[in-house]
Amino acid sequence: MSDRTGKLTLREVTDRKLLDRFIHLPQRLYRADPHWVCPLYFEQKERFSKKNPFFEHARWRAWLAYRGDQPVGRISAQIDELHQAKFGDNTGHFGCFEAVEDQGVINALFARAEQWLRNEGMTRITGPFNLSINEECGLLIDGFDTPPRIMMAHGRPYYGPGVEAAGYRKAVDLLAYHQHPDFDVPKVMQRLVRRVADRVTIRPLNRKRLAAELELMRDIFNDAWSENWGMVPITAAEFAEVGKAMTHLIDDDFVQIAEVDGSPAAMIVCLPNINEVIADLNGRLLPLGWLKLLWRLKVRYPTSARIPLMGVRKQYHHTPFGPALSFMITDVLRRPVLARGIREMEMSWILEHNSGMRNIIESLGGVAYKTYRLYEKNL
Repeated sequence: MSDRTGKLTLREVTDRKLLDRFIHLPQRLYRADPHWVCPLYFEQKERFSKKNPFFEHARWRAWLAYRGDQPVGRISAQIDELHQAKFGDNTGHFGCFEAVEDQGVINALFARAEQWLRNEGMTRITGPFNLSINEECGLLIDGFDTPPRIMMAHGRPYYGPGVEAAGYRKAVDLLAYHQHPDFDVPKVMQRLVRRVADRVTIRPLNRKRLAAELELMRDIFNDAWSENWGMVPITAAEFAEVGKAMTHLIDDDFVQIAEVDGSPAAMIVCLPNINEVIADLNGRLLPLGWLKLLWRLKVRYPTSARIPLMGVRKQYHHTPFGPALSFMITDVLRRPVLARGIREMEMSWILEHNSGMRNIIESLGGVAYKTYRLYEKNL
């Protein structure tokens, strides 16, 4: 059956049956893509449930597009009150966009999301955010020939042109870097570290004080990223959810916290790339998926990983401590990473205009290999 036959209709996701179709649609769209990894369905259901702490400060709607009786696309629209409080710019967001290669479907999805945002008083739309800027975000526009890492999105090559044909323009690009953890340390970095090393101590996560450690890391992250494009503070409840998943997957030394003169100043988190071990589970952990996942993590640990969280307090950004702290926590982290057998790292995402961080990564041999684009449009 052709995806272009039948009448095009849109249905708002208002019940469990439609939500299940919303969640499962990508499996149909990517069935011929060898690089796509199906997310775990229970995680997707939690993301869209009332349990998601994002909904404590945001409201949303979602729609499915149908050709006849076949779902052919989906989209969400969100309004984040924390964004409004910080920026006051009447900006709403779109996310969860997936569709067949049909501009009519793409246009209809965006028109519906835009109309809801207009009705709610919004005058601008940005995205994609799935569902917030502190979760998956950006539309893949380069790097389709490799699988996505944990908590990163995949995409189809026609998505970018389709979104632009719907009237959207680039807001900013986000880069994912490929980095081998067994890098050579540049001499300039060695000299910089020597200048500050006597004032810096670095330690792993203290799991016995987990709640306090998570709050400390959240505080560093919110401060470090506060002036980045579109960033809103991540709440304690949101970070606790991240921390819950994080601490089930990682060893204590996959988290490193740096202190300057005894005061917490920087942090970094590395996650093993679980996408390696769930790729053949088709999103399901039942009936035997849990056993497969646990066995693989014990016996066949992932050989790739991702650094999703890294931050240096704002007070150090334009001082020698900024690049030195970034390098030092990365350098300490790589030792347990290598000991675990990890040979490939992704550092993501990095704003395209964050020249300081990009220079550090590239000086260590990192190469930008995927690009994710955030779009904007006036309503």
